[in-house]
Amino acid sequence: MDESIIHGFSKYNKQQRIDALIQKYGFQEDLVGWLATFENPNAAIQKIIDDLSENPVSSFPFPFSIAPNFVVNGKNLFFPLVSEESSVVAALSNAAGFWARRGGFHAEILGTEKKGQVHFCWNGNPEYLQSLFPEIRSKLLAESALLTAKMDERGGGITGIELKSLPHILPNYYQLDASFETCDAMGANFINSCLEQFGKSLQEFFQTSSKVSAGQRECEVIMAILSNYTPESRVRAWVECPIVDLLDGKTEAECLHFARKMEQAVRISQVDVSRAVTHNKGIFNGIDALAVATGNDFRAIEACGHAFAARNGQYAGLTDIQIQDGKFRFSIELALAVGVVGGVTAVHPLAKLAMQILDQPSAKELMMYMSIAGLASNFGAVKALVSVGIQRGHMKMHLSNIMNQLQVPEDQRAKIQAYFYDKTVSYSAVEEYWLAVK
Repeated sequence: MDESIIHGFSKYNKQQRIDALIQKYGFQEDLVGWLATFENPNAAIQKIIDDLSENPVSSFPFPFSIAPNFVVNGKNLFFPLVSEESSVVAALSNAAGFWARRGGFHAEILGTEKKGQVHFCWNGNPEYLQSLFPEIRSKLLAESALLTAKMDERGGGITGIELKSLPHILPNYYQLDASFETCDAMGANFINSCLEQFGKSLQEFFQTSSKVSAGQRECEVIMAILSNYTPESRVRAWVECPIVDLLDGKTEAECLHFARKMEQAVRISQVDVSRAVTHNKGIFNGIDALAVATGNDFRAIEACGHAFAARNGQYAGLTDIQIQDGKFRFSIELALAVGVVGGVTAVHPLAKLAMQILDQPSAKELMMYMSIAGLASNFGAVKALVSVGIQRGHMKMHLSNIMNQLQVPEDQRAKIQAYFYDKTVSYSAVEEYWLAVK
């Protein structure tokens, strides 16, 4: 047996895990103290952070930032954001202020249903099983009633169960395709608990029903799991204004030229996958930052969003532009599922603060805010691309990171920032200038 393999690492305390790091990699003994500097001095808060994950040795702080001036359906809000990319926060802040002066953002919910599946195999006639399904459905609903009682009280619960026969995927393969309303919860645990109970009830039906022959009592449940693809949980957001108001201090012709270039950039993203991926990445820059700040699962949100972008058989940009009757309209439609109760949102101190900053939104409101964060981020990126280019603003924001890498003292930074005010920023250029003046 390989003696380097560690057994029971999850049972180690934090000190033992750090000791294992030191032993394996030859780190200095002061690693313990150094890692502790990243932890919260409040022991109770640090315990909450540690309990969020497995095998922690420290915390990994990211900036908790604010983007002001988001006017959403007439309501003025600050957006809390967690991102290591300064240009993301800058883009959202700029877009928020830009559109606040032009009527703000608008959003509406198109649906909130989530879904999950029980995947199973059964060696029998699909038409006969379909004829039995009303009885099976009643059994599934009755035997999951205890799990759904509280959700039912809140106006949610199981909204539908469909049987699908899919022999082209696997021999004798079926799905129970179920839909759920989870109200203000993300609902992952609720949905998975219901689906696992469906699987047990289904197997019991085949084993005990007099309508199933003795040779067909075996039902193999492959898996029971929610789907992070939620095409029936959708939100739409948009901004609009007269074309002549698009650019401050510019002529109508200049504003129209800008609008047309924005439209061209968006159209390209809708037909060219190479551009579409980067276009949508810019959308999720904003969505992810708000999702992390509010304790939501940004990975599930991204996976769903990218699947939705390919819903028509080709991956495409998620935003759209219409120029008509002298008006410019920039919009997004997105499949999105979020929660505002339970999980990290309920326990992380900064996630709780983020929800307070957003005025304790419902799940529907948070869906709208996330779609708006994505729309604002995309607007900022495309606006830069068709005008000054993406690198000018990005590298200006990156200048601070470069100076940190070069260990430039605080009292010298203003000089460097002033020098690069109208120059191209790059690591080599900043390094060369700093070596010349220090």
